[in-house]
Amino acid sequence: MSSSVEVLTARDVPLGGPRSMTVRRTLPQRARSLIGAWCFVDHYGPDDVSRTGGMDVAPHPHTGLQTVSWLFSGEIEHRDSLGSHAMVRPGELNLMTGGHGISHTEVSTPSTTVLHGVQLWVALPDADRHADRDFQHYAPDPVTVDGARVRVFLGELAGSVSPVRTFTPLLGAELVLDPRAHLTLAVDPAFEHGLLVDRGAVRLAGAPLAQAELGYAAPGRDTLTLTNETDTPARVILLGGPPFGEEIIMWWNFIGRTHEDIAQARSDWMTGIEADVDAGTGTGTRFGEVQGYDGDPLPAPELPSVPLKPRGRVR
Repeated sequence: MSSSVEVLTARDVPLGGPRSMTVRRTLPQRARSLIGAWCFVDHYGPDDVSRTGGMDVAPHPHTGLQTVSWLFSGEIEHRDSLGSHAMVRPGELNLMTGGHGISHTEVSTPSTTVLHGVQLWVALPDADRHADRDFQHYAPDPVTVDGARVRVFLGELAGSVSPVRTFTPLLGAELVLDPRAHLTLAVDPAFEHGLLVDRGAVRLAGAPLAQAELGYAAPGRDTLTLTNETDTPARVILLGGPPFGEEIIMWWNFIGRTHEDIAQARSDWMTGIEADVDAGTGTGTRFGEVQGYDGDPLPAPELPSVPLKPRGRVR
């Protein structure tokens, strides 16, 4: 029944400072802050980088979260202060853990013609939000189900299991639906789910979703029904997890629990920039140093004049 699916529409947001690119953001928003531990959903492209210049995100910090990079086309060079140097390619997961503090860069490669993908964040639970830096790469094999091809990059779906480590139970998968396909997937009833439409027009449990919309389904379902309404293949990203039982503060690139958490992270980042900016890295002790990027780090914006307030699943 479509009334049980909440439809979240995207807003355009510039990403990456002075050389920004525009992304479509469906999470967080006023109506909903989290789906499981998923707290951030950006969707970008297809972007002709020969015309726009592509992605060039200078060194920037993260705390209290994991970043999940997943591409449909193009290639992004990733460098971080753990020393990781990796390429983000279509169908391959790059997951970075920035618990107590990490910094990284993201730059589309010269060979990229069209850049198209999603950038996702996962909130770390309070017990693990100061976890050590980490980086994992995984290329899931596609599995075929009735009417769709599925790549499971986190969690388990359609008999495919990802080995990637997370701090809470999660589901993350790309599905390509055949024209006019109608399929039912077995899912964990303890999970809430979000379905992001990248291409096509898809119904989730009967509710119509247009391109770039995110459909939300509450816990309690042991199946999800997806229908491709078009005569061409449709592509979606399915996210899920048990409801995140904690309130968080998410500001700029930081996740904390109090205003003081965020203010301290900002201060630590800016102190690192002031100490190291002449070297072109500027990441400081807490966030480490990104090697190999030619340019200055991104400065943090000013904190608001009123204290930041925590938020939970629904605001």
